[in-house]
Amino acid sequence: MNMEGFVEVTSLEEAKQLIQAENLLLMFIYGETCSVCHAVLPQIKPMIDSFDAIKSIQINHEHVPAVASEFTVFTVPVVLLFLEGKEVLRQARFIDRDLLKHQLNTITTGLKN
Repeated sequence: MNMEGFVEVTSLEEAKQLIQAENLLLMFIYGETCSVCHAVLPQIKPMIDSFDAIKSIQINHEHVPAVASEFTVFTVPVVLLFLEGKEVLRQARFIDRDLLKHQLNTITTGLKN
């Protein structure tokens, strides 16, 4: 069962390739049985989609368990933002939408300058 949201990535290799290929990539790591994940995604998706510079993906840690060790994930949901292949932002479990929007604004504004 896929969660309706961003483009679903089904392997760690695919996620790592996208991180390297995209200038700015947001990864949403979730669990199928995580009620918080199912509540958070519809709240943040429209906001994140409003940033044209950000490519967004999601990955289910239950289907791709290696994602947890690769990105040091201890709980879900997790929002990771990669700039030129490097992690520059992380929020886990309790996603602060206002803080996330502020951080995304700051990062994307810095890209334009």
